[in-house]
Amino acid sequence: MDRPLHPAWTEIRVLAPEGWLELVADVLALSPCTTVAFGRPSLAADAPPAGFDYVRTFVLETMDTAQLRGEVEAKLAGLALATGASELEGLRARFTRLPPEDYASSWKKSWKPFRVADFALVPRDYAKPLRSSDRRLVMEPGGAFGTGRHPTTRGCLRAIASRVRPGDRILDAGCGNGVLAVASALRGARETLGFDIDAAALPYAEMLAADNGVSGQCQWRVGGFGCLEPADSGFDGVCANLFADLIQAHAADLARCLKPGGWFAISGCRADLRDATLAAIAAAGLVLEQRSTRGRWDTYVGSRRPPRV
Repeated sequence: MDRPLHPAWTEIRVLAPEGWLELVADVLALSPCTTVAFGRPSLAADAPPAGFDYVRTFVLETMDTAQLRGEVEAKLAGLALATGASELEGLRARFTRLPPEDYASSWKKSWKPFRVADFALVPRDYAKPLRSSDRRLVMEPGGAFGTGRHPTTRGCLRAIASRVRPGDRILDAGCGNGVLAVASALRGARETLGFDIDAAALPYAEMLAADNGVSGQCQWRVGGFGCLEPADSGFDGVCANLFADLIQAHAADLARCLKPGGWFAISGCRADLRDATLAAIAAAGLVLEQRSTRGRWDTYVGSRRPPRV
């Protein structure tokens, strides 16, 4: 009997509310899982209800264990408590055995190129011509560390497109897959530093920088704000795509990293937590110049107050 061309896989599918898709994707970023796709698996599949979409990942059938399923369910169950979002209550994973196929790259069926400001986000093998005004940003959304589509990422990319100048030094706090640091390097930043508490994210950041030809401009560290050194200051710009509680706790740390007059782009903040977040930003000596809201998410752009003379 002929052997199948590809091994058997199990699809793990979660129906999640829009605006929370990447957070659910992070939950599915378990070591046996290969990649994450968004949307229904085919046109023949049932469309998700209004305001919802599917988040899907894939694991080899041989690794589809009771322990893995329990871990997925436990992480999904903890999301509502961790975020305070009632719409995340009751999330359930559906496990389905799939026929043999190369599902490890099936995200390519649903992930399409798109634009944010003058950035054109395209997959590595994208060969179609771009507009003359486009700045090519190669994205290969493997794992679950960001596709660039989330409103918070888009808000930061717009700020980068308008604020980064050639020769700038940029800090990316909570960098994930490094898209904001890489985008800054593509805009001409001579040095970017990204850090994240999740060590599993940094190989994706390194790969993203290499795919875009900016590895020499990008540094990466594992850790939180504690990994910053005294020399990690005087940045021209700081990007922080983090949850509101982290922004509130570390607004002063972000301000200390900026040179006087330097700019910031802060996102990941739910609109219902706006007042406390803006109060922390102001208390740190950061001046809000622009606020944009998409769905339930705020992005704040501004600058560090110059010292009094």
